[in-house]
Amino acid sequence: MNLLRTAAPADVPAILGMIHDLAVYEKEPDAVKNTPDMLHASLFGENPQVFAHVVDSPVAGEPIVGFALWFLNYSTWEGTHGIHLEDLYVRPEARGGGFGKLLLQNLAAIAVERGYARVEWSVLDWNEPSIKFYKSFGAAPMDGWSVFRLDGVALESFGASADASAAVSVAGAETAGAQS
Repeated sequence: MNLLRTAAPADVPAILGMIHDLAVYEKEPDAVKNTPDMLHASLFGENPQVFAHVVDSPVAGEPIVGFALWFLNYSTWEGTHGIHLEDLYVRPEARGGGFGKLLLQNLAAIAVERGYARVEWSVLDWNEPSIKFYKSFGAAPMDGWSVFRLDGVALESFGASADASAAVSVAGAETAGAQS
């Protein structure tokens, strides 16, 4: 019996439920804004850019026990894509059953099969059980690198300033052209 499979539209409610569970685990219970419609469109819309695999419960009729949600990134140095694992989650009652490893091995196999350079993800510094799990199969932290994020008000403000910057650039180019 193969428990691992590509997510299907019917999995959206279970995946979203586990996303909420993950947010609680990561001490951000109110941070999830995703909805079933949004997740469905992202995974199964006209041109999906996000992908998911799930692990079915070994007990017939039980919900899926875990998922991996990922998308492609690109390495300018390697000149090829990689996989960015956005979320990996296994229900607490199913942890220790090898399901997380199965999901990650699947992503590694996809990367190798397609000639991608890497599989990478972020993990919270305090999440020692996950860090220990990742290190157990050879994953290594990227020492010397920090994750930066632009979101919320800062994103809106900085993005809105793009119009002003573009106007300055165009005006500067016109002035430079007039001086030639």
